Amino acid sequence: MDKMSKVSALALTLMVCFVGFGVPGSIVNGQEEEKVGFYEIKKGDFSLKFTNFGAKIVSVILPDKNGNLTDVVLGYDTIDEYLNDTSNFGAIVGRVANRIAGAKFTLNGTLYKLIPNSGNNTIHGGPKGFGKLAWKVEEHVPNGPQPRITFTYHSPDGDQGFPGDVIASVTYAIKEPHQLIIDMKAKALNKATPVNLAQHTYWNLGGHGSGDILSEKLQLFASHITTVDEKLIPTGEIAPINNTAYDFLKPRDIGTQLNKLPEPAPGRVRGFDNNYVIDGDGEGMKEVAIVYDEKTGIRMELKANSPGVQLFTANSLKDKKGKGGAVYQSHAAVCLETQGFPDAVNHPNFPSTIVTPTRPYHHSMFVTFTTNKRF
Repeated sequence: MDKMSKVSALALTLMVCFVGFGVPGSIVNGQEEEKVGFYEIKKGDFSLKFTNFGAKIVSVILPDKNGNLTDVVLGYDTIDEYLNDTSNFGAIVGRVANRIAGAKFTLNGTLYKLIPNSGNNTIHGGPKGFGKLAWKVEEHVPNGPQPRITFTYHSPDGDQGFPGDVIASVTYAIKEPHQLIIDMKAKALNKATPVNLAQHTYWNLGGHGSGDILSEKLQLFASHITTVDEKLIPTGEIAPINNTAYDFLKPRDIGTQLNKLPEPAPGRVRGFDNNYVIDGDGEGMKEVAIVYDEKTGIRMELKANSPGVQLFTANSLKDKKGKGGAVYQSHAAVCLETQGFPDAVNHPNFPSTIVTPTRPYHHSMFVTFTTNKRF
């Protein structure tokens, strides 16, 4: 396919994605009702699309090294597909991302029982976590000097078993050419509660329908991981990864390291699903990761102010129909979910994820794309 044909095919995909823009239906969030639609922000040849269902990133489109517009995010064409999604494509997950052992925790002397949705454990906030609810569109500036969109959600006391009312927000903004800023905030209105939001985009810098990401190079600025048991629940240990299969301290092919992993448990696909401890002290912005695709020349650099990042290689995807007729299989993407440590509420040695009315939550990510710049 020549360059013009590729651009035309991409334009057709985008047009299909935007048929029905606005209000195909309504979703009830407890006592609140929000309409669900698609939204776009754009600056030059850099464009992003979202849905307020789960405050999800639907597409990230930029030119590759040859000038071909490339969508580097897995996703769907229609709202209905997002409503039925089980993979959290592009979502803001919470109130507490990742796993909580036994679907319970004790805070200030009170035992809180959550709704389990991963065996006996809770993952990504429960069966009706933030990624499975309609958020309010608070602000939408589609273009201009600072294109941006802000989504908000009011999580009531007792939501999925969590204590207290929480107001959460996420702002996606284009600040520089080919740079995306993601700003996640949350405020506890009346009770202390755990909050740990994560952005769950599935990245493939070769293009969302290009196959697997095993040949992409990854560097992680993280010297340790939080070890887990056979159910992927943290043991409480923080272990060094130097010279192991988990070692991405230098740029390495994802597939090469993945093939060094031990045999997976029965029913699981070999791959990464691990929380890395980001190097560096304090709560300021830190280098997290660099990903590079040789075919497109697209390089993605990630910075964040979180203590951890979940490396996930989309192990369980199988025959998943996505945008433009693409079919996603295992290892079709890499997720880099900056976050607090999983199950931190049950491990006093982990950085606290507790938010109070006087101590709000603020989690920022800088995602910068370049072409023909390696490591």
